[in-house]
Amino acid sequence: MSDQPHTSGISSEVVRSEATYSEAAQSEVANSEAAHYDVAIVGASLAGCSAAILLARTGARVALVEKSPDPQTFKRVCSHYIQSSAIPALERLGLLEPMMQAGAVRSRIHVWTRWGWVTSPNKSTVASGVNLRRERLDPIVRELAAGTPGVELILGHTVRELLRDGEQICGLRARDTHGQTIELRTRLVVGADGRDSRVAKLAGVPTKVASNARFAYGGYYEGPLPARVPTAALWMLDPDMASAFPTDDGLMFYGVMPSKERLPEFRGDPAAALEKFVASIPDAPPIAQSRLVGEVTGKIDMTNVINRPTAPGVALVGDAASALDPLWGVGCGFAFQSSEWLADSVAAALGGTESMEVGLRRYRRRHTRYLRGHTLMMLDYTKGRKFNAAEHMLFSAASYDERTRRVFEAFASRNIGPVRAAATAVPLGVLANARNSCSRRGGSRTRSTPVTTMGQD
Repeated sequence: MSDQPHTSGISSEVVRSEATYSEAAQSEVANSEAAHYDVAIVGASLAGCSAAILLARTGARVALVEKSPDPQTFKRVCSHYIQSSAIPALERLGLLEPMMQAGAVRSRIHVWTRWGWVTSPNKSTVASGVNLRRERLDPIVRELAAGTPGVELILGHTVRELLRDGEQICGLRARDTHGQTIELRTRLVVGADGRDSRVAKLAGVPTKVASNARFAYGGYYEGPLPARVPTAALWMLDPDMASAFPTDDGLMFYGVMPSKERLPEFRGDPAAALEKFVASIPDAPPIAQSRLVGEVTGKIDMTNVINRPTAPGVALVGDAASALDPLWGVGCGFAFQSSEWLADSVAAALGGTESMEVGLRRYRRRHTRYLRGHTLMMLDYTKGRKFNAAEHMLFSAASYDERTRRVFEAFASRNIGPVRAAATAVPLGVLANARNSCSRRGGSRTRSTPVTTMGQD
C-alpha cells in the first residue's frame, strides 16, 4: 500500500532509542525505584501523539510509550480519510499545515445511492475533510509529539502490567525486546493502543462488542483520476459499499466493504476481486486503467469494540475507547477529537486544581455525549441490512433537495449527531418528497429516477 516514507527521521535528541532508554531507565529505577511522569500514554499513533502534544502543552510531563522501535512505523490497514469534524483539532495541534505540505488533499464526499448522487450543497458551510496516507501522516504526528517540550517518546517497549494503589491505577511496567523492564509511576495512564487495547484489558474496563457482517479490502492506485476529484466518493450499494478517495502523489485509494456472503470472491486474489468489484459499480471510477501501488490490504473480522473510556487513573482514546465500523471513515477523526476532549477534561486535575476523578468523569461524559448517537447508528448498520424507511426518505430527498442535502452533509461529516440530523432532515425530506410526488403527478420533469452521470456539479 506504500511507496516512500515522507519524513527522514525523528531527531535522536528527542527520542531515546530502545537500548539507550533501557540504560537510562535502569539507572533511574536503581536510584529512585521508578521513573515519575504526570501521564504515561501507551501507543504513539494518531490518538496517542495528539494526546501527548495537548497534555504536554498544559505543563504535564508525558511519557509516550510505543511498542515499535521504528519511529517511521504507520498503520497499514486504514483508508486514511479524516472527517471534517476533526479539522479544528488538526488546526489546534498545528498539524494541518505540515499535512498539506506533505501533499494532503482536501475533499468533500459525494454519495451514490439508487436514487442518484447526493452531492455537496452549492454553498456549503462545512469544512472539507483531508486525505493523507498513513505512511506520511503517522511520522509527521509522531515527530511533532517527540519535539513537544515535556514529551518523552519511548520506543520499542510493550506494556506488560498496570501498577495499582488499591483500586487506583498509578503507573505501568513495560518491557523491551531484550527483556529489560522499566517502571513508570504516573497520575494518569492513557490507553491509545488501538482496537485490541491491552491497556483496556489490563484495566478491566467494561466492554461491549458487536459483530460486523461486512469485510474490507482496499489499496492505492495510480492512473487516470475520477471526474469528481478532488471530491471523494462513496457508493452505498445497499448493502455493499465501495469508495474512492484521492490522496497525496496523485494516488487514489479504492476500497470495498461487501457483505460476508461475497467473501469467497476475494479469498484467492483480493486485488483482482477488488478491481472487478469497483469496475462494475454504477458510474465506476477508472480503476481498470490504473495500476496498484504496493498491495491490497484488508480486514475480515471488523468486530466493533466499545470500551468504557475511563477507569480510576486510566483514560482510553481513539480506537482503544471505541473501534467502530470503518465504513463511515471516522477512526482517524475520532482519534484526534477524543484526544482533544481528554486533554481539555483533565487539564485542571494535572494543574492541581481538582481531582483526577473529576477530570475523568468530565471526559467520560463528553465522550459519551458526542459518540453515543453515532455509535448506535453505526452498530445497527453493521448487521449488513439494507436501507430502512428513514434512510430511503433521506437519500432520495438529498439527491435533489438542497436543504436536505445540507443536513445530510453536516451529519455525514460528523459535525452534527443523529438526533439533530433526524429532527431536521426528516421533516425536510418528507416535504421534499411530497413536493416531488406532486410535481410528478402534475407532469413536471423531476429527478425521480437514478442519476448516473459523473459530470461536474
